[in-house]
Amino acid sequence: MEANTRWVALTAVAPVAWGANYFVTHEFLPADHPLYGAALRALPAGLALLALCRQRPHGVWWGRSAVLGLLNVSVFFVLVFAASQLLPTSVASTVMAVSPLVMMVAAWLLTAERPRPAHLAGAVIGLGGVCVMLLGGADAISVPGVLASAAAVLVSSFGHVLAKRWNTGAGTGTDSGSGSGTATAAGAGVLASTAWQLTAGGVLLLPVAVAVEGAPPAVSPSALLAFGYVALVATALAFSVWFAGLRRLPAGTVGLIGLLNPVTGVLLGTVVAGEVLTGRQLGGLALVLAGVALGRPAAGARTGRRLPAGAPADPAPRRGLRTGPGPGRPT
Repeated sequence: MEANTRWVALTAVAPVAWGANYFVTHEFLPADHPLYGAALRALPAGLALLALCRQRPHGVWWGRSAVLGLLNVSVFFVLVFAASQLLPTSVASTVMAVSPLVMMVAAWLLTAERPRPAHLAGAVIGLGGVCVMLLGGADAISVPGVLASAAAVLVSSFGHVLAKRWNTGAGTGTDSGSGSGTATAAGAGVLASTAWQLTAGGVLLLPVAVAVEGAPPAVSPSALLAFGYVALVATALAFSVWFAGLRRLPAGTVGLIGLLNPVTGVLLGTVVAGEVLTGRQLGGLALVLAGVALGRPAAGARTGRRLPAGAPADPAPRRGLRTGPGPGRPT
């Protein structure tokens, strides 16, 4: 029991870090350089995890890592960066909170994984809460920001389902009892797969950033610290502890922990950034949390066909299944 409590506390680092990522990006990173912002988040995190796992892609994982890195890292991180700059922290984190519900629908459409009725009800309630949240502010909500958030949810959901399908097709798994994350002959460990995707995504972003945004932005000391947080804490560390928690805790428990993502974003937006939520927006937030909680896998249920709730712009692998990140998500 004490060990589980420790793992709950450690796993909670991930959604809290992802929720705080919206605030850090909005307040401290250069708003007009989303491509560099995404690249400087992905590449240092990927290289740090590569140094830890010391494994290169093998066989089909060279191509798969590139595709998943493009979807789950390159495109997703750019969209999250844009949404974080265009929307208040509380609104951005709330919109992204419905990503696990969208993943459930994507899995249904792409892999014929039929959701339970509770999942469908949770999706309707959560999406309704987002609509209430967006329509209930005193100030106009940025339409491009909302579109960026919606696109981030869709892209990451497709990428996560694709990663799950490829890992399932590999027919291999790590030793779920050891939690080592080492690669098997045909598959990839959690740490290695995450490192490959982050590195590939960062490498793909760099030349595009140079071509589109020109020279790198001037970075102040506060922005440098913010980039360090985004890359090492909200990406490398957060993904690592999230995946480790998934190996040692029931999926239902981890899904509940994931609710700290939107809660953290809203708290930082209102308490630290001075954002004001109306009663209608608070009601919308409550609906989002209720929808995500209703749509999460039940504790003790089989998780091989479901995605745990609360995982944002980041995939949530089941025991023995390796998938890459998603800020969860991503965010």
